[in-house]
Amino acid sequence: MLPDGKFNSALVSRLVKTVMISGKKSTAQRIVYGAFDTISEKNPASNPIEILQRAVDNAKPRIETKPRRVGGATYQVPLEIPSDRQAALALRWIVDFADAKKGMPMKAALATEILEAYAGQGNAIRKRDEVHKMAQANKAFAHFRW
Repeated sequence: MLPDGKFNSALVSRLVKTVMISGKKSTAQRIVYGAFDTISEKNPASNPIEILQRAVDNAKPRIETKPRRVGGATYQVPLEIPSDRQAALALRWIVDFADAKKGMPMKAALATEILEAYAGQGNAIRKRDEVHKMAQANKAFAHFRW
């Protein structure tokens, strides 16, 4: 993936594409860069790219369940997730939960969600924990992996 123009980061480019709706890339860039401005105002000592990287690392799920049909029954089988999908899920959760915050501009909501994930709390972290808990509960079906 090509890095974005302002920060020269592939992760920021992925975030812009996750935020983008109906091909409106310039609007998505304005939202993401506005969120970075808000983050750097709140944490003047640190780099917003590093904060985003840590937030995504904190929100990445390591394992998830996938349905497998075996002999007429469907089992939720825990599988390890490839690193690309881990990052995609983390970014998607951060953006979706920011979008769900009503009565708040998307820039501010995205900045808040990134900072919460950076701190190891917030909705994206809760979602990751739910996915891990589901995989843990279905560990008995791990032998159906193939």
